[in-house]
Amino acid sequence: MEIAVLKFGGTSLSTFEKIKNISKIITQRLKKINKVIVVVSAMGNNTNKLIEKFLIYNNDHFNAEFDTVISSGEQVSSGLVAAYLNKRKIKARSVLGWQIPIETDQQYGKSKIKKIHNNNLISMLREYDVLVIGGFQGLNKFNRISTLGRGGSDTSAVAIAASIKAPVCEIFTDVEGVYTSDPRVVSNAKKINTISYEEILEMSSLGSKVLHPRSVELAMKYDIKIHVRSSFIKKKGTLVVKESKDLEKELVTGISSSDEDAKITLIGIPDKPGIAYKIFSSLAAKNLNIDMIVQNITDDGKLTSLTFTMNKNEVNVAEKALKGSRINFNAMHIDKKICKISVVGLGMKSHIGVAKKMFETLAKNKINIQVISTSEIKISVLILKSKKNIALKELHKAYRLDK
Repeated sequence: MEIAVLKFGGTSLSTFEKIKNISKIITQRLKKINKVIVVVSAMGNNTNKLIEKFLIYNNDHFNAEFDTVISSGEQVSSGLVAAYLNKRKIKARSVLGWQIPIETDQQYGKSKIKKIHNNNLISMLREYDVLVIGGFQGLNKFNRISTLGRGGSDTSAVAIAASIKAPVCEIFTDVEGVYTSDPRVVSNAKKINTISYEEILEMSSLGSKVLHPRSVELAMKYDIKIHVRSSFIKKKGTLVVKESKDLEKELVTGISSSDEDAKITLIGIPDKPGIAYKIFSSLAAKNLNIDMIVQNITDDGKLTSLTFTMNKNEVNVAEKALKGSRINFNAMHIDKKICKISVVGLGMKSHIGVAKKMFETLAKNKINIQVISTSEIKISVLILKSKKNIALKELHKAYRLDK
């Protein structure tokens, strides 16, 4: 049984006309492949509206009732899409995570998938031509709905593709693919035809919102190609694949940015073994992810300051965790007026001078660097949020990504 896996995001589902449009895409796919699995997000910004509504009643984001409420957006989408397909004489049904089931762990609000019972999917496909699955959710061992966090529908789609051994997962969105930079800021940004798992994983983790990092990790693990393409334009998008020789020729693939980070600095902490462990274990206990880290030592060698970055929406949780711990520090500074700019490319593994060009370009434009972080294929810097647009434009030009 040949099965296509298609995922449609919220912008592709936000109106009746757009649902009619994706039904045409599904119909076209059925002419080539006899079975289709469609994974859908909530319509438009419905998830944000559901979160706002929930917070009127309870301000705890991470519990079972929160997940019950915010998962309902995908339930509506799957039902409406299936209903319209049935109207068009296509044999379709809506399916929710708990009906498959998609087994998850117990981390409400950001659960991880443990297992997908694909036998049930195959059984349903014997009766229906199209399954419209609500993404972003599963069922934990307590028989409660649990959600996968932001971008969870991408993760659902790739996980389902892996479970049925589909070679490709098609992600339909409101852009034509992955670009060399944010086209809303850099007008001459170009669509990337092919990109490696490593590169898109870095770009997704560093602010590019086309794909969620967890979906890329799953695709890499199970060797699932991802085709990122537009719901509205009939063109090939960006194909995410393994590393190839052709990809190595590109020094820099893209430049990404994220203004969803906050910088926290702890001043006057004891400079002794184990202090970093105490700080970050207290944050890990709250399931908080830390990104860039810098530690300084004072002249007397007795006290130090520690700076790190994290998602700005989780700063309040981090602040409470640190103040409630037994860690001694003189002061805590929180800065949300920052932006992370990252240069990404497989070619950086074998070429020198990438960092020099980045720092030189920023210096020429009088942009101060606060923090630096590197890996084999990326360089990230922390700058003022107000300098984001000029940094993206000038770096894009410096690396000749518009050529």
